Amino acid sequence: MNKQTSVYERCKSEIYRIGWRVQYRARKIRSQECSFYDNPPTGSDFAVSSEEKVWVRQLIDTLPPQGKAIIDKLYFQDLTEAEIARQLNISQQGVNKWKQKMIRELSRTVKF
Repeated sequence: MNKQTSVYERCKSEIYRIGWRVQYRARKIRSQECSFYDNPPTGSDFAVSSEEKVWVRQLIDTLPPQGKAIIDKLYFQDLTEAEIARQLNISQQGVNKWKQKMIRELSRTVKF
């Protein structure tokens, strides 16, 4: 009975460690992905912040449909790359590549 208890405790401990690692990685990934809702504008001028939101939305609307959906889900709906990959039936790496490509495209658009 004692040996079974120790095996049980070791398994329980290992499962707990695995669960903690998974949660830690998920938190780490989420903290690297910036959400527009996490950082509300600090200025008190409502008109300026509203204009900025409209401008950002107009910029995002210029993107291709797939890229627009990914950017919207990442930054406005606050989903992780893994969640988006499952929803769109593509790989997480595919989501990451789309994200990088769309950010570069937005950067190019803003520079002109």
